[in-house]
Amino acid sequence: MRGRIQNYLRNHNINPRVGLGYAALVVLFVWTLAQFHIPGKGLSYLIAFGANQESARLSKVRKLDYYVARGSDGYDAQYYVQIAMDPSLQNRELRHALDSLPYRARRILFSATAFVLGLGRPEWILHAFALQNVLSWFLLAGLLLHWFPPRSWDNFVRWAGIMFSFGVCVSFRNALFDGPSLLLVAFGVYLLEKGRLWAATAVLALSGLGKETNLLGAAALAPKIPGDGRAWGLAVVRGLLTVVPLALWMLYIASTVGGQAGDLGVRNFDLPFAAYMRKWHEIADGWGDISVVSAGPLWSLLMMVVLTVQFLYLVLRPQWSRAWWRIGLSFALLMIFLGDAVWEGYPGAASRVLLPMQLAFNILVPTGRAWWLVLVLGNLTLLVAPAALESPTGEGYVIKGRGELVYGRAGGKVTIDFSDTWYPVERHNNDYWCWSAGDAALTLHNPHPVSLRARLRFLLTVNERRSVRLRVNGADVWATELGSSGTVNVVLGEVVLQPGDNAIDFSTDAPPSRIGNDPRLLAFRVQNLRLDLQQQLPVAPPE
Repeated sequence: MRGRIQNYLRNHNINPRVGLGYAALVVLFVWTLAQFHIPGKGLSYLIAFGANQESARLSKVRKLDYYVARGSDGYDAQYYVQIAMDPSLQNRELRHALDSLPYRARRILFSATAFVLGLGRPEWILHAFALQNVLSWFLLAGLLLHWFPPRSWDNFVRWAGIMFSFGVCVSFRNALFDGPSLLLVAFGVYLLEKGRLWAATAVLALSGLGKETNLLGAAALAPKIPGDGRAWGLAVVRGLLTVVPLALWMLYIASTVGGQAGDLGVRNFDLPFAAYMRKWHEIADGWGDISVVSAGPLWSLLMMVVLTVQFLYLVLRPQWSRAWWRIGLSFALLMIFLGDAVWEGYPGAASRVLLPMQLAFNILVPTGRAWWLVLVLGNLTLLVAPAALESPTGEGYVIKGRGELVYGRAGGKVTIDFSDTWYPVERHNNDYWCWSAGDAALTLHNPHPVSLRARLRFLLTVNERRSVRLRVNGADVWATELGSSGTVNVVLGEVVLQPGDNAIDFSTDAPPSRIGNDPRLLAFRVQNLRLDLQQQLPVAPPE
């Protein structure tokens, strides 16, 4: 067996050490994927459902068990997974469940595939939708071996630079369409390089139903020789054919739900380089707020360096005969006109929107030491991968105690619920916390028929001078006054949890305010909340 493996590696010119590097990153991805699995909820964390959108959601979705981010508006996948419940768009609830059904419905491909993979069953569709990005990651990892076989560390950097780029990582972590779209574009070029022009045309046409910008991949169909008139005629025909599926689908949308998309998507484009330059100003303005916990401006800086290097390389080193250069240049031109909606935020969506440009760059940059600096600068978002792939923040609390205390006889368990005035859980390393927007409450649920004695402990931090008071089931139990950015360790050693719900109310005497460039209004923060269950209390005898 060992001899066969050695012969295979030798025949395919594979460097065993480099191959182990590839394998190690695949194992790392699998381990990361496991961190996103939530018992009973699967990988639904990846879809980024926001609690603020819960009431508008499709009734068939609300009946399912999935992870919902408290105090959050959620992200785009929560809309597309609802389209997946009925890709025909006939469900009238869709009009109210989505921020803009005509706009979202254009990207029907991956909603439709989730419906098919889920066999039309809502619960299966939801999980299939989340799994699509996972499957696409593995397929893309395998396909890229065509261009970056494990023969050198140079290829390793190019392969890893794509698979762990910020764009691919965020696409995976939020079940977005950018990763699967890159797979389709790359597969189309692969078929083109194999001489299967019509198959490549079909794949690129299909990709347009995943994202409209995927149609820029049709630049690969242009002739290798600019002056070949006959070849240009066929290329134009193929290019027009790639547009047909999306055009027909948009006609269907117009006839089914109407074609007005409101103002959603209007900010996606702007004058040449206008939003690009504003992004640089945004980074400069936020530089003073960089911390270990909030490194957003640094990540944005890395993204801007990466995209700028890729853009300059493609523009300054024309290689018309290469299909990947034609695609890369198309996305480089797209970058010029991207608007604020794509650039704003930390780091911003531009890195994932322009993923085909990064792949084209990695394929085209020459090998050799003279190009190593350019290659590294064009893949710096590898450094953002740990932050982009950070596992779920958790529920914002930890409950400790013997099993018979944590779990009730009927199958329930002790839980803590946060009121709507708490923001979503945040985390850094082993610390986790929630900021409040003012007065807030916790509800501690005791599933037992008897009371429990417990200890509650946490760190309380304020953003400015204020007093904070705590009440447990209506009784005052603790109060303090803290100065600006003060922190205190709170330990409530004798908390009695009555059967059912128990209320812990936080109140403060000062209004919330902002910290730096954070747009949220903040009052105080509860960090590392822990409930230690100690014992069941005996039932008092009747008088």
